[in-house]
Amino acid sequence: MTGHEGDTVRRRGPLRADAQRNEDRLLEAAAAAFAREGTGASVKDIARAAGVGVGTLYRRFPSKELLIEAIYREEVQRLCEAAPHLTAAQPPVEALRTWMERFIDFMATKHGMADALAVVLTDDSEKLHTRALLAGAITHLLTAVEGQAVARPGVDAQDVLMALGGISLIAASEEQRALATRLIDLLLHGIVTN
Repeated sequence: MTGHEGDTVRRRGPLRADAQRNEDRLLEAAAAAFAREGTGASVKDIARAAGVGVGTLYRRFPSKELLIEAIYREEVQRLCEAAPHLTAAQPPVEALRTWMERFIDFMATKHGMADALAVVLTDDSEKLHTRALLAGAITHLLTAVEGQAVARPGVDAQDVLMALGGISLIAASEEQRALATRLIDLLLHGIVTN
C-alpha cells in the first residue's frame, strides 16, 4: 500500500477488538457489494450493510481505492490461509475441491473490482507475489492429494492456478456460477486418478 495517504492509518498496529470487528464487517460487506455491483457500489450502502456509520468506513479507508486494495489483500490472505485448515479438516481431494470453489468466489469479487484494481495494483511485483502465494496454497493442497497416492504425477500448481483463472473468466462471461463448479469437476478429473 505504498504511495497512498491512508497507508499510515492502515498500518498503525493492532486494532481494538471492536474496531477489528467493524473492519472485518466492512471488508465483508464491501467485497459482497463490489462483486455484485462493481466499483459503483455505494459506500453508504456498504457501511449500512456492515452495521457501521459511513464515518467509521472513511476513518479506516479514506478512499474507495484503499478499501478495494484492503479487500483484495484480505481475500488473498484468507484464501491462502484456508489451504492448511481445509487439509486438516477434510479428505485431501475434498479439501482441494473446496479451495477451488473458494478461489472462484474470490475471482468473482476481484472481477467486480477489476477497473479499480488496475489502478491500485500497478506494481507487477505485487501481482507476481499474489500469484506465488496462491500457487503455494495449491502446492500444499496438491501435496496432500499426492500423499494419498491419488494424484496424477507432474501436476503443477501454476498450471492449476491458470486453469482456475480460465474457469473463473468463462463462468463470469457466461454469468453462470454453476458452470464453474462443473468445470472444476473436469479439472479435478485431470488431477485425481480415481
